[in-house]
Amino acid sequence: VELVESGGGLVQPGGSLRLSCVTSGGIFRVYHMGWYRQAPGKERELVAAITATGTTSYADSVKGRFTISRDNSKNTVTLQMNSLNPEDTAVYYCNGDMIPVPNSAVLQPGGYWGRGTQVTVST
Repeated sequence: VELVESGGGLVQPGGSLRLSCVTSGGIFRVYHMGWYRQAPGKERELVAAITATGTTSYADSVKGRFTISRDNSKNTVTLQMNSLNPEDTAVYYCNGDMIPVPNSAVLQPGGYWGRGTQVTVST
């Protein structure tokens, strides 16, 4: 299974970016998908996730600003990021086939990762 991210770049504070992740080689429609990010010197953190049935969840730091969505016809998961601030600067990674924790709404990282795309928010 291959995941390829795109859409990163440099944006000014308050701006927007749209990240896309195209998946090939697997059965995309059954995968729970997520976006993680890792800033320099920090651990990788879950930003947003979407289940195979379309249920979404977000980190508190991005709620109301980021939107995750999926298009099963295109094997694509998208992260729309608005009102970006410098704290959003990081490498963003697409993650596929996330694993549900039994008896909870929590998703753990799956086994498929993209190579990442850099997002830099700066003047």
